[in-house]
Amino acid sequence: MIKKAIFGGTFDPIHIGHIHIAYGALYDLKLDSIVFMPTGNPPHKLKEHVTDALLRYDMVRNAIKSESKFTVSDYEINRPNLSYTYNTLEYFNKLEKQTQWYFLTGMDCLMDVENWNRIEDIFKLCQFIVFNRPGFPTFTIKNIKEQKKKIEERYSTKIIYLDAPLLDISSTTIRNSISEGKNVDYLLPGNVSHIIKQFGLYK
Repeated sequence: MIKKAIFGGTFDPIHIGHIHIAYGALYDLKLDSIVFMPTGNPPHKLKEHVTDALLRYDMVRNAIKSESKFTVSDYEINRPNLSYTYNTLEYFNKLEKQTQWYFLTGMDCLMDVENWNRIEDIFKLCQFIVFNRPGFPTFTIKNIKEQKKKIEERYSTKIIYLDAPLLDISSTTIRNSISEGKNVDYLLPGNVSHIIKQFGLYK
């Protein structure tokens, strides 16, 4: 059976940390490919300013265009309504019925996952892969393992903890650095830096 993971996120902007995590999941779990899924209208970020979806999609597309195991989907950015993970997973399960789907997300999402729309159905459609990420120092490994065990027992599911080395990079830090006039080209893959400069993003 083909094994694929959906890597969801705002990717505002995508950076080398995202690529690093994707390769960690690809190799450690012997996946066939990773589908990057830029969010369209994420319900958890309604009060935040998020860069136009088409620009975020274009940044991802340029970042991974030379990576044979990575693809990008415009499914969520083309949805007129809020982007819910359940709808995305339902769509891809119907689209590729012979594929075993995984969902790759940060460990901070695991701490909040019970507030997601139709979470019980989500666990029936995929297997979660969670990874550590910078910017959440209050979440210790013990907290994560306790939450992981609780979710697995409550929803009769199995969650994979990806213990990959962490690159201390975040999209928030990159946006702030750009606004301060700092050079961040070394943190950005592909032509992402060119797109940011072309459209004057994060000034």
